[in-house]
Amino acid sequence: MAQQGDLLDQDQFCCSVCLDLLKEPVTIPCGHSYCRSCIEGCWDQDVLKGVYSCPQCRETFTPRPNLRKNNMLAELVEKLRKTGLQAAPPPALCYAGPGDVACDVCTGTRKQKALMSCLACLASYCETHLQPHYESPAFKKHKLVKATAQLQEKICSHHDKLLEVYCRTDQQCICYLCTMDEHKGHDTVSAAAERTEKQKVQQRFQEREKELKELQQAVESFKTEEREQRLNLNFQCPAPPRHSANHQDARHQNIPGIPVIGR
Repeated sequence: MAQQGDLLDQDQFCCSVCLDLLKEPVTIPCGHSYCRSCIEGCWDQDVLKGVYSCPQCRETFTPRPNLRKNNMLAELVEKLRKTGLQAAPPPALCYAGPGDVACDVCTGTRKQKALMSCLACLASYCETHLQPHYESPAFKKHKLVKATAQLQEKICSHHDKLLEVYCRTDQQCICYLCTMDEHKGHDTVSAAAERTEKQKVQQRFQEREKELKELQQAVESFKTEEREQRLNLNFQCPAPPRHSANHQDARHQNIPGIPVIGR
């Protein structure tokens, strides 16, 4: 039981970026702690944006917070190391390959493959870094979709809102704010409903296409069978023998009462 308790406790001292025991732990303004090198690596990627966020809760900070070592946390982690305990082995890593969406939180040259994308955060997450979205109330209203590289294409360029409405009048996806101005009074439905309707139409089209193909195959099969039957019939019924005119005359001579023509 004591060993199980140690495992539960040591999880609190693991960095959610490198998944190892904290090294030179620092605590950022939102309360989450990271290895100094890990959080600095994350924030170095956001220098051009000028806005820095927590990899777990996505709370943003401007300007970049100054990092100070959390001495109490560092002492606890050091005690864990002295007892010979190490961080629990991370799950088997699945690195992003060509064509995969990479996790936006993972650092280093090799990032893990993202499982889901958040339309609120406009970021994609691997299995490990996705957990806060399932566990923290702060992410309760965030919308997760299958990992996609085209996140910006799902956001309205005018209102920065999710494109969750379909305008049938203009045949394009819009956000709910668009229905109140340039698309006001247009024939609109939810994007999900439009996708479902298009899938049904596509399914019906594929069914009709399949039926037509089967009909064409049946007609072709019938024609082939008819040709084969004709060939068999011709083979079974040979043409009657042809007799010469002299042979017919000879037969006529042997029949009494029939005059022979041409004599």
